Amino acid sequence: MNLSRTLAVTKRVFRDVKNDKRTLGLIFIAPIFAMFVFGLAFSGNVEDVTTIIVNHDQGFVLPNGENLSLSDKVTSNLNTSVMNIQYMDSEDAAVKKVTDGEAYAVIIFPENFTQNAYIALNPTITSNSINSGTSITIRDDESVVNIKNAILGSVADALTTTMTDQGINPPIKVNTDPVYGQNAQFIDFIVPGIMAFIVYLLTTLLTLLAFVGERTTGTLERLLSTPIQESEMVGGYALAFGSIGIIQALLVLLVGILVFKITVLGNVFLAFAVVALLAIVSQALGILLSNLAKREGQAVQFVPFIILPVFLLSGVFWPIQAIPVWLRPLSYLVPPTYAVDACRSIFLKGWGLGMVWPDILALILFAALFLILATWSLKIRKD
Repeated sequence: MNLSRTLAVTKRVFRDVKNDKRTLGLIFIAPIFAMFVFGLAFSGNVEDVTTIIVNHDQGFVLPNGENLSLSDKVTSNLNTSVMNIQYMDSEDAAVKKVTDGEAYAVIIFPENFTQNAYIALNPTITSNSINSGTSITIRDDESVVNIKNAILGSVADALTTTMTDQGINPPIKVNTDPVYGQNAQFIDFIVPGIMAFIVYLLTTLLTLLAFVGERTTGTLERLLSTPIQESEMVGGYALAFGSIGIIQALLVLLVGILVFKITVLGNVFLAFAVVALLAIVSQALGILLSNLAKREGQAVQFVPFIILPVFLLSGVFWPIQAIPVWLRPLSYLVPPTYAVDACRSIFLKGWGLGMVWPDILALILFAALFLILATWSLKIRKD
């Protein structure tokens, strides 16, 4: 393999890219645009959910003469940024609003709620009207899981706060002492995956389309008729599009840190190295796939096979642990899986090279494998 010929191919690729405005847009504008779209879409919290409260509670007069209403106190402790609270007297009418899509949930406090709850927590007090099984009923639309969890979480927090304010100690408490990810938000979880997804997608597509374009214009055949070897051709493209992929990796990393303020506990340069390595893997995959297409129309047909496995299996949008067990081994055949895992570990756990090296090694092996296969397939096609 002659280094000067390899660099000559790289130089020619950069010259062609410089003269193609659409390709320049795909290199510099597309990753920033994609990061903003994904980042804004996944950075928000559930807010302003229409919730109706139906309160049948009559309150309870304490032995000291105080009139206590636990239902009012729970209601006052609900998170009003999550819930847009409305009040109704009719339970049926309130549930109908959920049925008609005008509200997401109805919180129902039963009659004697305060009395039964207070007496249950004070066994020294006896009452003939005590009704075991006192509870709050929530009639909600659970078709959107995030909204359901936000409502249930707000009610649970309000109950805990109310009991604490009343000096009531639940028999069992759960104390959390996070080892990793303390105060982490959903955006901190999702952005490392988005970064890997964008770099993988754009670098693979850019390399695939560019290499196929060389073939359709006849440039590839003319180059291969010169003393340039297949390995030098692949190496030249690898240097060019690997460098472009590294630039894209830097852009998405900067947007994630500077714009979305994601948590970064570890070495940001190590995270950049991981994403840059994924870019090299992606361009190698693009070259390999390009050898299977004769024209750009055929290259576009590979897009679903490029996107869907990563979207579904790599842990970008939900954990690999949530994937069915029988399907989970396929996740480890998708290169972005390792980049996503490494970036999250660096950002949220503060891990260094000593902990993420298995992911880095896997990406290096993928890059080597794809480049070898690309060189071999190009040689087979030439022969």
